[in-house]
Amino acid sequence: MRIGELAQRTGTTARALRHYEQAGLLTSRRAHNGYRVYDEAAEVRVRNIRYLLEAGLTLEDAGFFTACLDGDMATAPPSQEGLRIAYERLAVLEARIAAQAAARDRLRAALRDAARPAAGAADPDDDAAVHVAAA
Repeated sequence: MRIGELAQRTGTTARALRHYEQAGLLTSRRAHNGYRVYDEAAEVRVRNIRYLLEAGLTLEDAGFFTACLDGDMATAPPSQEGLRIAYERLAVLEARIAAQAAARDRLRAALRDAARPAAGAADPDDDAAVHVAAA
């Protein structure tokens, strides 16, 4: 299949597919007209690359999961280095989530303090009120 068809089947772009190739995660052959041509297995590989990227890994990280990319990500055992990297990325995501939650809590407290003197102001602890105020 050509690059446009693979992009459409996998919900990505031709540019992303070229980027995956440049990173060494995807291969194609060239047709007589110079177009990239992919085999059917490329669809599974691209879906698995996208799965890893959406899980917070980078393209470089995905290179440590090459043994898993052509099959079922749930059953293929990753390398020890892949697992180490995944745990590191998880720790980074957990830290970011904690920082965002702390920022939300500080803002909620500031809004609660600011709203006290104003009669009828939205209660920042009321999620519906916060959403209405944001809209």
